[in-house]
Amino acid sequence: MAPISRLAFIGNSLPRRCGIATFTTDLQQAIAARSNAASAIVAMNDQGRAYEYPQSVQFQIDDGDPAAYARAADFLNTNEFQVACLQHEFGIFGGEAGGHIVGLLSRLTMPIVTTLHTVLAKPEPAQRAVFERIVEASAKIVVMAEKGEELLRTVYGVSEERIEVIPHGIPDCAFAEPDAAKLRLGFAGRRVILTFGLLSPSKGIEVMIDAMPSIIERRPDAVYVVLGATHPNLVRREGEAYRERLVARVRALGIQDHVVFLDQFVDQATLLEFISMCDVYVTPYLNEAQMTSGTLAYSFGLGKAVVSTPYWHARELLADERGVLVPFADSQAIGDAITGLLTDDARRLSMRRRAHASSRSMTWERTADRYLATFEKVRREQRLKVVPLQSHSVVRNQGATPQLQLGHFFSMCDDTGLFQHALHSVPDRDHGYCVDDNARALLVACALNAPTEQRLPETLITRLAAFVQHAWNPDTRRFRNFMSFDRRWLEQTGSEDCHGRALWALGECARSDASASRRRWATALFREALPSTEAFHSPRAWAFALLGLDGYCAVAPQDSQARELRHLLADRLMSLLTAVESQDWIWFEDVLAYENARLPQALIVTGTATGVLGYATAGLRSLRWLMELQTTPAGLFRPIGSASFGDKRMAPRQFDQQPLEAAATISACLAALQAESDPKWQADAERAFAWFLGSNDLSVPLVDPDTGSCRDGLHPQRVNENRGGESVVSYLLGLAEMRALARANDSRTLPPPQRLRLG
Repeated sequence: MAPISRLAFIGNSLPRRCGIATFTTDLQQAIAARSNAASAIVAMNDQGRAYEYPQSVQFQIDDGDPAAYARAADFLNTNEFQVACLQHEFGIFGGEAGGHIVGLLSRLTMPIVTTLHTVLAKPEPAQRAVFERIVEASAKIVVMAEKGEELLRTVYGVSEERIEVIPHGIPDCAFAEPDAAKLRLGFAGRRVILTFGLLSPSKGIEVMIDAMPSIIERRPDAVYVVLGATHPNLVRREGEAYRERLVARVRALGIQDHVVFLDQFVDQATLLEFISMCDVYVTPYLNEAQMTSGTLAYSFGLGKAVVSTPYWHARELLADERGVLVPFADSQAIGDAITGLLTDDARRLSMRRRAHASSRSMTWERTADRYLATFEKVRREQRLKVVPLQSHSVVRNQGATPQLQLGHFFSMCDDTGLFQHALHSVPDRDHGYCVDDNARALLVACALNAPTEQRLPETLITRLAAFVQHAWNPDTRRFRNFMSFDRRWLEQTGSEDCHGRALWALGECARSDASASRRRWATALFREALPSTEAFHSPRAWAFALLGLDGYCAVAPQDSQARELRHLLADRLMSLLTAVESQDWIWFEDVLAYENARLPQALIVTGTATGVLGYATAGLRSLRWLMELQTTPAGLFRPIGSASFGDKRMAPRQFDQQPLEAAATISACLAALQAESDPKWQADAERAFAWFLGSNDLSVPLVDPDTGSCRDGLHPQRVNENRGGESVVSYLLGLAEMRALARANDSRTLPPPQRLRLG
């Protein structure tokens, strides 16, 4: 494989004033110096501000504009960058907990290496949700301290092989005495204590100021230099009030001649000059959860004696007498530690030499080499993992649709019905049965009624119908759902969704069952169970009922009550879409959940059958949006993962992926094909079906072609080897529909689309 030729860095960039901007710029420049790869920075702009960026910044994102993140992804994909390196810190991306960045990451075609500048031990729920999405999207996670790796493993469950510990880079400077730099900067003859960085209350400057009187008692020549501008976010909130409070504190203590504030945001050369002239560098931070400090790394790398509070980065870097750690917010302790170093030249020199010697592996050259090795590794892994699509006709390229095999399906049924779950391929009796899966199995029976298909045995179809009938509770006018293995109903009333799913199976059975007697049975039970749906609140229950009404109304067009309820339920879905839809969220709810494609499918088939243009166009619009979310940058189908359920208005998480979503998508896309005859919908249906066969994120087939079994889904690193009832009927439904489509295409008998003048 040829070396990497194009790299992208996503984060802040100089001249924006912040530590992430400095790090991103330094890393990009170090890697440019160590490789021939062209590199670019995608820079974040805060609150619409503009900066005079260098040429290395090739794209800018306004942090509060979700569409800008999508445009950035398009820029990176179009320009064929091979690896993207994200710099993540809370507060630099827009959206709740910085969630907008997920929209960019989810669209990228190249592997992502994310550097985490903070790893929270106790994140807020929103922070955790976004953080996990970023980790999930990343091929490798880089942290700068061993504590970061520990937290990723123990708090977030990230596997060790996905984590790289690469220390913060430092300039490669020779060990030098401070006198020459002191002379150049006007501090000759003084013992200089230095703190550098953007001023904010979390830095503990007050504690250090309070320690100065005790230091001055023993070292009257001591001076504390506070170098750095006030943090821009703090300035926006309160101006320079914080700096003024610090100055007032100095005056109150009468130590104006021993504390110097330099309100500057300096370039690297100037910063190194200031660090060179100090005798002791101090970081009196107040928060333990500081994963990394660039100023600490730089001072340590220049061979300075460092006194610090024991935040995580300092605790690791300054261990083994490489520095001095003091308790948080303890002016007496920090004063004693600094005085001890300033009055003991031999100890200070020894500490300085240990720091400089141990920091040689942290130079930017070594850091760049480790990043480049990581980039090359994720490229190799992605090349082995991704199965590129050769054309839209995925299924045909894989040998047309597979043969129908029903062995596993039969093994999952007994004289009661279809079992819910399996342990590997063995039916799990502990969990019994449910009307959800038996209704789906009845839909499979209807789908296999085509003359050239292998129909289910009559006795089995009757058994499935009997289960649905027995689930009906005439006392509550609702279907029960869960039944134990010993045939005891575990509830008197099932969910609204299970009721809708039973109606769907009954409606289809009324239209297409091979038995005239069973068609009459299904029609009668559908008519009896339908009125309950008027009081339902679940959008999916409405959608399932509408799918059932599509079949029922075809055989009972005279039922005016059914026609009215059909429009009522469709109008409810339309109202939801109108209320929730926005430019970048074309959906019925603020969240994505299970069987998502059934919602647009219900509107499409209802609009097609009733001639109501608005239903069909709304369904097609929402399905197009859903398909964009369910398509990877490599062109693979990626169903909405169950880990995404409940995430508000966020790009979906990659896992866990389940067969139910693929089956729903196939049906919805074929309904769209019937509505507007756009070949895109056939291609989308084929991609969704190819997911079963191995065209997925893991490049692993879920289906055993010899038995017709289907694994229960894809986890981040493996398949779920259990092969339950829901999975096998989902696969069989998708297979039956794709086989019907292939037969129609081969014989050129595809029914003409029921066009609604959709464009």
